[in-house]
Amino acid sequence: MIRSVLPRFPRSLILLVPVLFLPLPLAGAGGDAGLPNLLLTVAAMLVAGKLLGEAAERMGLPAVLGELTAGLLLGAGVLGVVPAAGQPGADHIRLLAELGVILLLFEVGLETDLKEMFKVGPAALAVAAVGVAVPFALGYLYWLRGPHAGTADSGDPVTVAIFIGATLTATSVGITARVLGDLGKMDTAEARIILGAAVIDDVIGLVILSVVSGIAAGGTVTVAGVGGTFAVAVGFLVAAVVLGNLLVPRVADRVVRMRARGIVVGISIAFALALAALAAQVGSALIIGAFAAGLILRETKHATTVEHEVQPVAALLAPIFFVNVGAAADVSLLDPTKPGAGAVLLVAGTLTLIAILGKLVAGWGAPWVRFHRLTVGAGMVPRGEVGLIFADVGRQAGLLSETTFSIVLIMVMATTFVAPVALKIIFARRGG
Repeated sequence: MIRSVLPRFPRSLILLVPVLFLPLPLAGAGGDAGLPNLLLTVAAMLVAGKLLGEAAERMGLPAVLGELTAGLLLGAGVLGVVPAAGQPGADHIRLLAELGVILLLFEVGLETDLKEMFKVGPAALAVAAVGVAVPFALGYLYWLRGPHAGTADSGDPVTVAIFIGATLTATSVGITARVLGDLGKMDTAEARIILGAAVIDDVIGLVILSVVSGIAAGGTVTVAGVGGTFAVAVGFLVAAVVLGNLLVPRVADRVVRMRARGIVVGISIAFALALAALAAQVGSALIIGAFAAGLILRETKHATTVEHEVQPVAALLAPIFFVNVGAAADVSLLDPTKPGAGAVLLVAGTLTLIAILGKLVAGWGAPWVRFHRLTVGAGMVPRGEVGLIFADVGRQAGLLSETTFSIVLIMVMATTFVAPVALKIIFARRGG
């Protein structure tokens, strides 16, 4: 298998190199070459993200790891193609990245079957509850009380600790489902519990993100404040889904019958953007609205058509988010020979260990049900795209320093890398 991958690998790199360097001649040209530079930067991000994502998948790893790696290469620490915050073009790239996040969560909503999730029952709920509570508590306590030298966060210590705990709560449904599908294990009891719990984790995680986003915007950490933000997020999600299921199916029937080219994808994305804006207006998070839009359209009889139409657009913009996140990381932290880097890597390793152990414990969250607990725990480990969204919100709000953000990014990449490998080993030892 290794031989079948390696011969194709250099070809991808040969195609990648010239595109990566296209924006460099215009770098530093300022406003006069703003638009050409921006276009070339986006081109480099797309090609690098797609090709390195392809390389990652050929090695049996999630594509998101390749996209993050592309960001590391294109960031200020290596090639300097993607503009850092405050540089010309950074705001435009960020806008495209935000659209990518909205479409990504819209797509997650389209793929989330609430009925199937409810069928999994109390076992998935218990696993999800443990998988959120334990990592959050461990991450919060470690960042508030434990040693994390060199991070220099500017935010309130309690608020930063809440953000760190929140980044550990997510579970990537897409990554876990892809691995289980590749292994042919989607019909096992463990797979049903993992996927059900992962979906619940993401729903809880999105609500937690709404809470911490409110905190990042200047809210104080009080029981009443957190409870109110939580109520707004849940209330908006429930109200949007209930009202949407009453009104949207009729509109969807008419839209599908229209003849204008791209009418389905245009109206669907407009619906997601409108709900995202509405969610922000009522004090929730943009992605809560996008996720709700996906859940609503999932319940229409045209869900398959909408998902098919939206996928190419999401596949275009979502990688820009992951590449942009990777570009924001300080790659110099990965060099243990530099002063202070060793301590930072130790913090990243500790946080990664907490992240892994916190999810492994979730496998023992439903002791009354019989299943292979280590398999379930390992399936809950990858943080993937949701963990990145958490970290990026903290960075954009100015709560997390670049060093802390890079530490979280290392944790997300490490857990996303470990989980597929661990699941393959566990199933192989269990007899295929």
